[in-house]
Order: sequence, then C-alpha cells, then structure tokens
Amino acid sequence: MKDANDPVEIGGASHEPAAGAEGPEELRRRIEQTRNQLGETVEELAAKADVRGRARARGAELKDKASEAGHTVQGKAAQAGHVVQDKATEAGHVVQDKAVQAGHVVQDKAARAGHVVQERVPQPVRNAATAVVQAGLRNPKPVLIAGVGAVVAVGLLRRRHNGHR
Repeated sequence: MKDANDPVEIGGASHEPAAGAEGPEELRRRIEQTRNQLGETVEELAAKADVRGRARARGAELKDKASEAGHTVQGKAAQAGHVVQDKATEAGHVVQDKAVQAGHVVQDKAARAGHVVQERVPQPVRNAATAVVQAGLRNPKPVLIAGVGAVVAVGLLRRRHNGHR
C-alpha cells in the first residue's frame, strides 16, 4: 500500500531514471515536455468547459450570419422595388399612350362630325352663324348675357317639366 508521502508517479515516471534516459538533463527535458503537453491539454479542457465563452462565440457567429442574411434580404427587396417601379412607369406610359390615342380618335370624330354638319347645313345658315360668331368675338358682353339667359331659361323649363314650380 502506498503512503501519502510517497512520490507520485506521473505517466509511469518516478525519481528513478527512466529506461533509456541518459541522465538528469534528459529527464528534466522530458519533464518539461510533459509539463507543456499537460498545459496544452488543460487549456483545451478549459476551453471545452467554458460554456459561456463558447456560447458567446456561437452567438457572435450567428449574429454575423443573421446580419449577412438581413443585408441579402434588404438588397433583394430593393431590387424588387426597382422592378415594381419600372413596371409601374412602363404601365403609366402605356396608359398615357392609350389616352393620347383615344384623344386623337375623339378629335378625328369631332372633325368628321363638324364636316358632316357643315356639308348638310345650307349656305345662308352657315353665313349667319359665322356672322354671329364674329360679332360675338368683337362684342363678348352681349353674347355672355345671352348665354346666361339661355342657361336660366333651360333651367326653368326643366324644372317645370319635372313638376316643380
């Protein structure tokens, strides 16, 4: 049985020179090498036992990944926004082109209707209408008064026609 005061053997080593050791210097070198290996092993075990430190490192790693993913999503959202904006601009141009085309169609139909009326109205009536328009351009007040009177008269006639007095 061993006594508590007996020398401790580490890795099978004792105070006796190990087999193959060339003397005290070789033994000291081996002891130093063993101490270094033991120190590295202790550091590795301490690092594995440092749960808080490992959790912090993993948290920092995950935070970096999340930040990177956020930047990726932000970039893709910006791209999608530009695509939508381009499509909306394109659609706006299409609508604008359609409105211009419709305006031209209305203008053409109005011109044709004007020509039809001009062809079917007798020359004396056209001459009289032209004279009235020219007189109205020279003296706009009487034309405005007559226009207001006509609007009032039409309003009164409609009211009577609908049963209101």
